[in-house]
Amino acid sequence: MRGEGLHRQRRALLLSLLGGSVARAGAQATAAEDFSWIDSQRRRELPLRVRWPAGDGPCPLVLYSHGLGGSREGGEAWADVWNQAGLAVLQLQHPGSDRAVWREGISGLRAAASAQQLLARVADVRFVLDELSRRASQPTWSRVRHDAIGFAGHSFGAVTAQALAGQRFALAGSLADARIKAFVALSPSPGRDALPIEQQFAGITRPFLVVTGSLDGDPLGQGRGADGEWRARVYDGLPPGKRGLLWLDGADHMSFAGNAGLPLRWAGVGLERDAGALQREAAQHSIVARVTAIWWLRWLADDAYAQMAMHGRMGLGPGERWRFD
Repeated sequence: MRGEGLHRQRRALLLSLLGGSVARAGAQATAAEDFSWIDSQRRRELPLRVRWPAGDGPCPLVLYSHGLGGSREGGEAWADVWNQAGLAVLQLQHPGSDRAVWREGISGLRAAASAQQLLARVADVRFVLDELSRRASQPTWSRVRHDAIGFAGHSFGAVTAQALAGQRFALAGSLADARIKAFVALSPSPGRDALPIEQQFAGITRPFLVVTGSLDGDPLGQGRGADGEWRARVYDGLPPGKRGLLWLDGADHMSFAGNAGLPLRWAGVGLERDAGALQREAAQHSIVARVTAIWWLRWLADDAYAQMAMHGRMGLGPGERWRFD
């Protein structure tokens, strides 16, 4: 009976999501808890934020990695909805590429977007996964289903997702971690080395969702593209079978950070947002939150209704594109 009730609840949730209702999509979002874990081997303290779904039963877990200059507050717009969908959400903060780099302005941001910091982020995630296993018998942490862990990230967090999923790098080879079942990359980036796009991403065989849009250019002004077409190439490089692409017209790079009201301009840094993207932000946050929630329900909860939804329009309207193959 409990299983039947859960199926009915998930079906009602998916119908709400597909109908565009995020606020009433599921259970009430739970309060976030902030804390830190210390990686003594690397002498590194990681600020974290966790949300647990209602109840006390086992649940999938999604790890979230912020973009360059972000914090554990990144992705709040999706974290609440994922939590309502019955997922635990653990948001990571990466020292060395977090909000502290803003002190050095645009030069600090560019310097932090390095291979060294990517390796540090991958090590952060591996430490957290190890720590989850060590705490598996403790109250609350015992709820985590270790066979249903997802990973999502924005910008530099998306590159972190790519690395953990199995992107091949000319120098580093593969940084993949097999403990993660599915991925969401918001504003991903193809590698800058000489490897063709197909070679970079051919090894990613786990479910991988690319999220980008028409104004999702290069915020650091390094000549990589004025729109999201170059980011969508990550989808093109993935092998067919478990890849998805969500494209939003009029969404800029910070539309996919998952935090409401990010400013149009950052004084002294030289970064500027599109005014129209800011006006559309709430609606686009809602779209990203519900599509990614359906993605997680499919791959982490093995939900049959979510599987059917992914082969349709996902409840999207004009100017929004969905591909899944």
